[in-house]
Amino acid sequence: MPELQDRRGLLIILSSPSGAGKSTLSKRLIAWDPSITFSVSATTRAPRDGEVDGADYHFLSEEVFKKAVSERGMLEHAHVFGNFYGSPSEPVEEAIGQGKDVLFDIDWQGAQQIRQSGLGAHTLSIFILPPSIKELHRRLVSRGQDSQETIEKRMRKSWDEISRWDAYDYVLINDDLNITLGRLQTIITSRRLRRLQQPHLVDHVRKLQAEFEDMS
Repeated sequence: MPELQDRRGLLIILSSPSGAGKSTLSKRLIAWDPSITFSVSATTRAPRDGEVDGADYHFLSEEVFKKAVSERGMLEHAHVFGNFYGSPSEPVEEAIGQGKDVLFDIDWQGAQQIRQSGLGAHTLSIFILPPSIKELHRRLVSRGQDSQETIEKRMRKSWDEISRWDAYDYVLINDDLNITLGRLQTIITSRRLRRLQQPHLVDHVRKLQAEFEDMS
């Protein structure tokens, strides 16, 4: 595997309906390779108790957020429940330039915007499917985090999310967490080795060419 400084980082988009295992898989990916970092989103909503600016979100005024969008400072953005959310481009560009992969927890619309951005060529999108709708419901209930009303809302939303599965580069059925994690690791490792992600190869080939000419 190339060293960090020898490759360009990836924008890894991981999407799924709630309960399919995306959050657990994201944490395990970072445990597997700590150089993978979460993209910290920007928002115009007020901070909640305990949230830290720059760690949980970048909290911006609506004016500053809209200015960033107009100046193409957001890789993707959306208006949700009266507030704006988006992914600032500058920290992502800095990270992938250092050979670090950036992990995004966004929906299919955000994924499309990133793929159409100037960094689209370095994007890897993966969708996580549940083994069944019954199992998806069981997982949501077993988490014990949501009311019955919230679970029902998540279930209704899940089909709209699942129906976008074919917009992603890779689709995995998460019926076994360890197997799915292994497949994610294989996908990421493979994409890191693409010629596009290894800009140092140009200099290496030039060096080989010079050595060959010296032998002539």
